[in-house]
Amino acid sequence: MIEPADTNPTPRAAGDQAPHDYLANAMQGMVDDLVLDRIDALRVLRARSREEKGAILEQIAGRGKPEQDIVKELSKLRPLWRPDRFEEAHRLAMRSLEVLDRNGARAAKLPRLGPLKPMAEYIVQQMTRWIVKGHQNTLVTRIRKLYERREANSVWGSPEHHMLRRARIDAARVEPGYKGNPLGLPTFLLGGAILSSVISGMRALVDLAFAGVVQGVVLAGVGGLVFGFLAWAALHAAGIARRRIRLCTDQPMKALWETIGACGNPPKDSSYDFAIYAIVLLVLAWVLVPLAIWLVVAKL
Repeated sequence: MIEPADTNPTPRAAGDQAPHDYLANAMQGMVDDLVLDRIDALRVLRARSREEKGAILEQIAGRGKPEQDIVKELSKLRPLWRPDRFEEAHRLAMRSLEVLDRNGARAAKLPRLGPLKPMAEYIVQQMTRWIVKGHQNTLVTRIRKLYERREANSVWGSPEHHMLRRARIDAARVEPGYKGNPLGLPTFLLGGAILSSVISGMRALVDLAFAGVVQGVVLAGVGGLVFGFLAWAALHAAGIARRRIRLCTDQPMKALWETIGACGNPPKDSSYDFAIYAIVLLVLAWVLVPLAIWLVVAKL
């Protein structure tokens, strides 16, 4: 007697899977393990709710502000945050650099200083030029590099790619014209010959200071006046440069960075550093002058 076929065969063990089933499962595992699917930034984008996104950010970014900025910027894959306003912001930024280059280093109005006014005007103008031109060079270079990098991660042939390419060409074309000697002095004055002459003159002044009490006191007093004058000039130049940079470029650069998006903040100028230098020079004048007089008197 022939028994009926078993309509419910015993399931195969895991190791007895059919070849096509095993291959399908292996391919599915490879797809699931793609690095692209495990990138933290894409996990944030695929999160459905705001709470889920926040939980993922807290999990992978930690508590540090730099780590949170990294994840935040990587999660925004668009090369331009506001492409509809980018070209306008780019034109305004280029115009602000032009205005700053033309007016940033002009001589400023100073208070009455008597016979010292011409020298004070020249020194303040050179310090202002140093701050303004240095910031201008930094801005145009940062803009060009930012355009280059966003162009490289934009979709080829997309409107954003074309806009960034044109803007990058503009920035690269004008960049050499904005760069130059921040002090505006002839090149030979910045070489080693003038530096060695200054060092030799300072040594001669030190030897003269220790030659007698009167000479030492006079030179110490003159040095204090020089330090105080340089401190005043640096502080005045820092204020002038900060005001002109704020009027010309602060708002246009902020607008450009906002339209690009996820690129940090625009670079800061060095006017605050010059203010610190001024304070340091003033402290040196208060400390070193009495110390120098004491050393001269004690030695003699």
